[in-house]
Amino acid sequence: MLDMKQVDEMAESGRIIEVAKEGDKQLGPLNLLPGKWANVPNLPGRGWNMIALPFATEPKTPFNYRLLLNQYNEELEFTIVDKAVPNRGIRQYGQSTEDDQFLATLEYTQSITQIAADDFPESGEAGGPNLPIHREPGLWLHMANNVTEGLDIARLGTIPHGDSVMALGRAFEKAGAPNIPVISGLPIGVSDELSSPYLAPYEHFHRNLFENLFDPTVPNQLLEEANKGVEIVHTTELHVDTEFDTGGIVNIPFVTKQANASQMHSTFWIQQLKEKQKDGTPKLRLQYTQTVFLDFFPRPDGQPGLIRWPHISINTLEKVED
Repeated sequence: MLDMKQVDEMAESGRIIEVAKEGDKQLGPLNLLPGKWANVPNLPGRGWNMIALPFATEPKTPFNYRLLLNQYNEELEFTIVDKAVPNRGIRQYGQSTEDDQFLATLEYTQSITQIAADDFPESGEAGGPNLPIHREPGLWLHMANNVTEGLDIARLGTIPHGDSVMALGRAFEKAGAPNIPVISGLPIGVSDELSSPYLAPYEHFHRNLFENLFDPTVPNQLLEEANKGVEIVHTTELHVDTEFDTGGIVNIPFVTKQANASQMHSTFWIQQLKEKQKDGTPKLRLQYTQTVFLDFFPRPDGQPGLIRWPHISINTLEKVED
């Protein structure tokens, strides 16, 4: 959140829409995002995705889903900034006074292309290399003032499958490398014992690592691996969740009925490295972990509701110099 002098400057400048530039103070903790981040050529194949999908299996199989894994390359581009966006409001304490909120919004486009894919049980639908598997236009928001419970950032995304996402969150800064959390990729509402026949697809890839690297039971592990030997001097953490305050996901009817996307949370780590760019400024990297919970099939553990299947994506990107 900006101080009152900076907020007043936003209000006085009026609304401005322009090409986003790195270091723009009105973007607050988002100020290092403008520009293009990519896997190639320096960090190819660092993107990994896992998703369980409803799938009609043979009658003797004790489950009706397949686990699909993808290795991918990504371009994530932050292009346009819309500054001093006003939300009009008033404060009423005996006498009404204007109490507006001002935002800076950063437009992004995410494009993901598959390098390799595999699924279990094998469906024949995993696809081959160079398959485009995701494209997402959206906005990151920085709320400069009048925030609720410290929620000073937000992410709005639209997904071609028929989902609209609004996640709120907070930004943090720390010296050094990020603390990558250990998370489980196993579904919630099912036994967490890999020996369970119902979890056979997860056990398969736990014993036979995808591309000899990725284990879907501990998906964030490769983010830690990517940081070995890299000197990270400063990290800005952006954490957002659709379950914070007024956040949420809206889906088209088919998605809601078949595999309802009910919650998304993601953490992005903007990293300044000890290594320098040509102009002498720190080299920049971006890592993220994202989990979307898909709800389908009744829970076999006797609890009410549906199984929650973690759809997890991770990546390590590098800022592409102009």
